[in-house]
Amino acid sequence: MLVIGAATAQVADRRPLQFRDAAEEARFRDLTHELRCVMCQNQSIADSEALIAVDLRREILQLMREGRSDDEIRRFLVDRYGQFVLYKPQVEPSTWLLWFGPVLVLLAGGGVVWHVVRDRARNRGDVPVATDDGGEW
Repeated sequence: MLVIGAATAQVADRRPLQFRDAAEEARFRDLTHELRCVMCQNQSIADSEALIAVDLRREILQLMREGRSDDEIRRFLVDRYGQFVLYKPQVEPSTWLLWFGPVLVLLAGGGVVWHVVRDRARNRGDVPVATDDGGEW
């Protein structure tokens, strides 16, 4: 009996959300597209069909209807799941590597390439050039 109730609850959770008006729907869509599904990792909450994403969509709509701003909803989710839930995390000491890491890797790679090219150019001058002495092989 409990199994049937759990299965029915999951189906009920997947019913389409009902919006009061187009403005509420547009705000909801914008907000859920900028939040990452905590299970799928590379999908937004809007695009994911994971049960947690379905639940989060319902919770976000509930928070909107309670009168919370988009920033308050984002903060609520960050407090619960961490900066990972945001596609664009805030720049702060704990996310510096996330924001500036790719630039550092690119600069380090450029430095290595520059160093290798410079060393090869220097070494070319040290190699004796073969001259043709006119002899046959």
